[in-house]
Amino acid sequence: MKLKPVTVDSQAEVSPSLLQSRNFLKFWTGQTLSQLGAQLGQLAFPVLAVSILSASEFQVGALNAAGMAAFLVVGLPAGAWVDRWIKRRVMIIADLVRMAVMLAVPVLWWLHLLQVWHLYVVAGAVGVATVFFDVSYQSIVPILVRGEQVADANSKLESTAQISRVGGPALGGVLLTVLSAPMLFLGESLGYLCSALFLWRTRDDEQPHAIADRRPLAVEIREGLSFVIRHPLISRIVTCTAGLNLFSAITITMLPILILRELHLGAVGLGIILSVGSVGGVLGAVSTPWISRRIGEGTVIPLAALGSTCAVILMPVAAICPERWQSLVILVLSDFMFNFAVLAYNIMQVSMRQRVCPPRLLGRMNASIRFLVFGVLPVSALLSGVLAGWLGLMTTLWIGALGGLIPVAIVFFSPLLGMKKLPDSVAHVKAAD
Repeated sequence: MKLKPVTVDSQAEVSPSLLQSRNFLKFWTGQTLSQLGAQLGQLAFPVLAVSILSASEFQVGALNAAGMAAFLVVGLPAGAWVDRWIKRRVMIIADLVRMAVMLAVPVLWWLHLLQVWHLYVVAGAVGVATVFFDVSYQSIVPILVRGEQVADANSKLESTAQISRVGGPALGGVLLTVLSAPMLFLGESLGYLCSALFLWRTRDDEQPHAIADRRPLAVEIREGLSFVIRHPLISRIVTCTAGLNLFSAITITMLPILILRELHLGAVGLGIILSVGSVGGVLGAVSTPWISRRIGEGTVIPLAALGSTCAVILMPVAAICPERWQSLVILVLSDFMFNFAVLAYNIMQVSMRQRVCPPRLLGRMNASIRFLVFGVLPVSALLSGVLAGWLGLMTTLWIGALGGLIPVAIVFFSPLLGMKKLPDSVAHVKAAD
């Protein structure tokens, strides 16, 4: 039995505008609230580790690695399992797990038991749940909306996600002046709860694979990987993305050390950088459809890859400024550029792969890609901590920043540059190459 790619919202009675689709609006609202809560945790984690628990460079790297290790450990089988299960149900369970795990941090804090290794466990557990949630999230959009609405749906979801990233760190920075960092984990737990509730109210008519139709797990995993590797455009994009993640994570992992300990900008400074920088993500999300119509859908991808790398190069530049306010301005500009470019890059390539992938392979395709592009992150985070302890903070920042220019060439010197229209079906794959 194949998954049914249409739902109540994608049939004839659906309005052409997603803004009039009550089902999509429920899904959208839940994810917006979840993102707002997640931003509180994103600010709380580095502040708690660096400023309160006095984590070393290696411990900060290990903490980042713990959060991303799940993509290496369960990334591939998660895709096969998600393709067998009801995606919305998987997302609800993942949200409830993340909510419960995040609540452990303030409880341990109140009991005066919290240590750095507890954060490793929390980050690892949340990472596993996030793998299942994210694979389902990227696979459920084509099920909730019609094929021609996929790019618009992704743009709307990313737009409000970025708005949450603007307000979340700013709110977190203010709250940290009156509350301790562990308390912000309560806000993240609440966000996951809201997401679960709105997902519960969202409706779809997806059916799981019949047990009789299932094949061995290894065979299904191989089928998803094969689709990614053999697709002429997706394989090139995945290679570039993995390289960009590998190098940029070396620099970004050390940013809390740079901002909080070396530049002494404090939690408020970190909140300003994340919030104002996220405005770039909002603009990137809402303007990508317009930009793609002007310069071409394919062209957006290599230009955005180059832009994100240039933004990372600004991070070590900020460290050598003579005045702290200059460092703050450059870091805000860097984060603004980075978010704008990453959102433009992701919206175009994610929308394309959602359109060209057969519905029965969506989970495995997305899991395979996330395994390849996020699987490098725990390695990169650990490498960042080792390099910083061995070569020093500044050398590590420059290695990650300049190294990102290498993978950019993979998409820059490719058929993507100058391509007006990305393929929108499996039948168009060869024509697009």
